[in-house]
Parts: sequence; structure tokens; C-alpha cells
Amino acid sequence: MDLAYLWFFIVGFLFVGYFVLDGFDFGVGMSLPFLGKDDISRRQIINTIGPVWDLNETWVIVAGACLFAAFPHWYATLFSGFYLALLLILLALILRGVSFEYRHQRDGLRWKKGFDTMIVVGSAVPALLWGVAVANIVQGVPIDADMEFTGSLLTLLNPYGLLGGLTTLLLFFTHGVYFVALKTDGQVHDDARGLARRSSILTVVVAAVFLVWTILLAFGEGRPLAWLVVVFAAVAAVLLIGSVIANLRDREGWAFGLGAFTIVAAVLGLWFALFPFVMPSTTDPAYSLTIENASSTDYTLTIMSWAALVFLPLVLLYQAWTYWIFRKRVSRTRIERAAALVH
Repeated sequence: MDLAYLWFFIVGFLFVGYFVLDGFDFGVGMSLPFLGKDDISRRQIINTIGPVWDLNETWVIVAGACLFAAFPHWYATLFSGFYLALLLILLALILRGVSFEYRHQRDGLRWKKGFDTMIVVGSAVPALLWGVAVANIVQGVPIDADMEFTGSLLTLLNPYGLLGGLTTLLLFFTHGVYFVALKTDGQVHDDARGLARRSSILTVVVAAVFLVWTILLAFGEGRPLAWLVVVFAAVAAVLLIGSVIANLRDREGWAFGLGAFTIVAAVLGLWFALFPFVMPSTTDPAYSLTIENASSTDYTLTIMSWAALVFLPLVLLYQAWTYWIFRKRVSRTRIERAAALVH
């Protein structure tokens, strides 16, 4: 069963990558009403993620595919039980992607505002619901002896789940605003730094409450790696406060980097809080899905491991190369010149 445990953490790694990378995409989208004072500034904001947002989304596709292959029982219970929540996430992602592509097809103000609204909604809904979903997975949900989820969408909207959703919403928002400050110049850059100062305070408070609750949950449920939850929660807290200080000192690169590692530490803390379960059952602990009873055969996991060894480094290299190519700031002057040429 060693490969099953390895793949538990590989799946975790993929979700960490998704939350870090698509997380700032969500934050950028949610920042439009606050930073987009005119069409040029809104284009400047959207262009910060224009070359990379679809690449960032592929992480969740790969994570879902690996979950399906490595842990078919987990996949089946999760996607059937959380069907409505995951469907809402999917529809929001489609809405956001369509808006990026169609926003610039016409010059009408009403046309662009409509798609801008869809970008905001398509960013906020996944940012909230991913946190709700992960928090419920860690806390546990009603599962029967047949590994079937017996609750409903309302079951997921419990206090801990909603607090998890609010935490990811605020973390992704602040993370995205840091990215806007890093990638823009002029008024948008200055406004982003100011907005990050305000949002980061609320983020620190909400995230602290959620992490403390998670620690209490891990110890209360007797999770074997609860002590690691404390370690990663402390690391996440220090990194988040560090990002706030870096933003105050106009070190947007450090602010964004520390914000990214805050998400890494927080998600790893949740993953260790979950271990050795993949979906705990609140109906009866004996019905819980664990790493061992939810995994595929050793043969399947062996083939997947060799494939991951070959292709995962290539994916990481391609992702790094893409960000290096598009590393420059998005200049307002350049967008104004492009708009002048069009007209």
C-alpha cells in the first residue's frame, strides 16, 4: 500500500498547484470592481492573467484525472455526493473562460460590463466553493456502508464548511491583488497595493480562526498527524503576516511569493489533517474512506507512478517557461497605444 500513500500526496501536490495558480486568477477576476476604474484599467488587470489562466486551470483537470485513476472509490463518492457544488464550480469556470474570450469582441460598454460581471462571478463562486468542499472533506460527511454520500448540498453548508469557503475566498482575493500589483504599473499598481492592505487584515483574522478550528478538529478526531497540522498552520500564519509586511514595504514580488507559500502551507495542513482518511464518515467511522480502502490496485498505481515520473517534470518545466516568457509588467501605456491603433 506504499504507492497508495504516495499518490495521496501526489494528488495533494496537484491540488496545491491548482489552488496557488488558479487561486490568483480568481483573485484577479474578483478585483475588477475595485481596481477597474475605466476600460483601459480593466483590460490591464485582465491582461495580467491573459496568457496563463487556461494553463493554470489544467492543474485541476490533471488532479481530477489522477484522483479517478488512483482512488476510484474516493472519486465516485466525492463527485456523486458533491455533484451540485462541483457542477456550480464547473459552470462558473466555463462562464469565466467564455468571458475572457468574448469580452473584446465588441466595443460596446454594456457588452463589456456584462462580461466583466461574469468574470467576477465566475471567479468568486469557485473561490468560495472549493474551500467549502475541502473543509467538508477534512471534517467528514455522512457516508453509508456502501461508500455513498447520504447528505445534500445543504449538508455542506455547515459553519466549518462555510468558514473554509470564506477563508479560500479571502486568501485567493488577496493573492490575486498581490499579483495585480506585481504585474501592473501606474494607478492600477498603486490601487492594488492599497486594496491588498485592507483585504489582508480581514484575511489574517478569518484564516487564523479557520486554522485554529482545523487544529482542534484534528486533535479532537484523533488524527495521527495532527501535530503536523499545527506546524503547517503556524508556517502559514507567519507567511501570511510576512506577505502583509512585504506589501506595506512596496515589495510586491515578496508579497506575492509569500502569499503563494501561505496557500501551500495551508493546503498541506489540511491534507495532513485528513490523513489517513480521504473522506471520513460522520455516520459511522467504520464507513470512512481511507487511503487503503479507496485506492486502486498496486499495478495501476505502479503504471501511474512511472508516467508521473516522466511527465510531471515536463509539465513543471513548461509552466515555468511560460511564466518566464510573460514575466514583464502589463503597461497601461501599451494598452492605450493598442486601443488608439484599433480606433
